[in-house]
Amino acid sequence: MTAAAAATTVSLLGALPAAAANVTRHCVLNSETGVQHCSSGTQRSAVLAEADGQVVQGTFFDGPDYTGNSLTITGPELCKKDGWVNWQFDLGDDWKNKISSVQPWGDCWVWLYPEPNLGGDRDGPFKENTGNVGSFMDNRTQSIGFS
Repeated sequence: MTAAAAATTVSLLGALPAAAANVTRHCVLNSETGVQHCSSGTQRSAVLAEADGQVVQGTFFDGPDYTGNSLTITGPELCKKDGWVNWQFDLGDDWKNKISSVQPWGDCWVWLYPEPNLGGDRDGPFKENTGNVGSFMDNRTQSIGFS
């Protein structure tokens, strides 16, 4: 290998991690099992959600207006409108303090909390697609309630 070829190879290999860091990730998480599948394509995520036989309860984005990385959380059934939080989920470290926009699904209203275990002053309910959760909870969510 020539010096120029070696330099090109090193240059390309050095660029790969930076390029990989710019890839938008779309993840589907089964709230009952904790199993998460991620891909770089939304179609694959939708297929994974269907394959689990779960109901999509909400999709969350780390950018405003449904941009950036996304996390879709599934649950066992549609939400009930009985005045209670039917399901809750504590975000992992990779999603804590990152949510900027939300899409509720599965007849769910979404509540955002600044502490684990639905702690702190909540915001919501988010009953429809919300491109900006507002300054109170933007990049502050650590747990989510579905009602």
